[in-house]
Amino acid sequence: MALTLRDLAAERALGLRVLAGEAALDRPIGWVHPTELLDPRAFLEGGELLLTTGLALDERTSPGYARGLVDAGAAGLGFGIGLSHERVPDALVGAAAEIGLPVLEVPRRTPFIAITRAVSRAVAADEYAALVRTERGQQELTRTAVGKSGVGGVVRRLARLVDGWVLLFDASGSVVEAAPSSARGHAGELRAELDRLRAGTRLTALGEYEVALQTLDTRTRGVLAVGTDGPLDTAGQHIVNAAVSLLSLALEQNRAQSAALRDLRTGLVGLLAAGQGDLALGVLATVWGGAPEPPWSVLAFAGQATARRALHDTLDADTVAENVFFAHSGSSVLVFGAEDRRDQVLAVAARIGGLHAGLVERVSLVDFGTAVDRAEHAASTARERRVPLVRHAEHVGAELLELVEPGVAQAFAARMLAPLRQHDETGRGELVASLRCWLEHHGQWDGAAARLGVHRHTLRNRMRKVEELTGRSLDSPGVRAELWLALQVC
Repeated sequence: MALTLRDLAAERALGLRVLAGEAALDRPIGWVHPTELLDPRAFLEGGELLLTTGLALDERTSPGYARGLVDAGAAGLGFGIGLSHERVPDALVGAAAEIGLPVLEVPRRTPFIAITRAVSRAVAADEYAALVRTERGQQELTRTAVGKSGVGGVVRRLARLVDGWVLLFDASGSVVEAAPSSARGHAGELRAELDRLRAGTRLTALGEYEVALQTLDTRTRGVLAVGTDGPLDTAGQHIVNAAVSLLSLALEQNRAQSAALRDLRTGLVGLLAAGQGDLALGVLATVWGGAPEPPWSVLAFAGQATARRALHDTLDADTVAENVFFAHSGSSVLVFGAEDRRDQVLAVAARIGGLHAGLVERVSLVDFGTAVDRAEHAASTARERRVPLVRHAEHVGAELLELVEPGVAQAFAARMLAPLRQHDETGRGELVASLRCWLEHHGQWDGAAARLGVHRHTLRNRMRKVEELTGRSLDSPGVRAELWLALQVC
């Protein structure tokens, strides 16, 4: 901490006495400058304690002299008595008291060099303390950056080192990291400043805080915001600069790693689709701990590139990704995994907006390549129709029905489903809904029963009733197809 006028006046060995400006004694002393010039303003930078014996001063010139020192930003005046003046001129003391200039009376026995040495020792000690603090801060940040806590750890460590709060923004202005977490509340107030900052550093005030905004040296422009109760001192500035360098390096490494993982994901989907399942699953097990167990629900998402990237990045950070695998595939994002995760993935896409999904269900490893093509085709149809989701099975049925005259299709469907609807209208069952669900699950009893909320034996009984009423066997693929098409019409 810099030596103040109050600290200097408290050193008994110097014998200084405060004559004026006591309220401003907490000003720091930048340096000491002895001079007998009547107007020394051209030689001052601000913050100096000026020492004089008043050789050129008298009662007439003293008021103007005091005002000149205030204009130059001097910290205060040390007036040596016993040489040019036996006492400090009253006009000088009065003027100084009026304008708030601290005046210290220096006794004849105290040489000016003693005051200079006292200030010099304090400045040297302050600079050494700042150097030590800077080195320790840089070491702490470096250890944190190379540790497990990464970017978030650097942000939290920096906030403690500067005794303030820190926000790390990405290129879009979204908060990547915040320390403490309550600092996120300042993000909205800084948006306009972020828009004005193109490169370098910008200082701004935010309520009681002074905020330093500094761009990171990365390909994707990020910004570090550091808020403190007052201006950062020299050590604080060096520590922030070190954090900026470490964060820039870490984010660039993360970006490169993320890009490599994205490419690897895409390559693995290509291998799976090409029938190289063993190789792809081996890599999946090594890098991601394994793939979801088939059969899978396969989702393809079409949309603008920004929306697809947002979906990929959100899944990468969301816990839903623990049980699905996702990758960029051509002009879509492909997601496959267990059926119980399908709705969660669709919910993530709905939050992002601008995405259209195609769905293929009950996909085995052998059928994966075909399922990808079907899902992407359904997604393309969903985008053309401007709907959020198209199921491939329904899409295929709809395409076939387009080849049939509507009246004929409706008559066919009514005839096929009439006995089932008559049965349902008597309140003796839910055959139509159960048949639809069973067909959607490709005849899988457990999955369909779970979706309906009934026991699988109950579902088996209902399907036997369907066979009895229609006079057709559900073991026949042709019968299943006819019933499915009929359900699409009605």
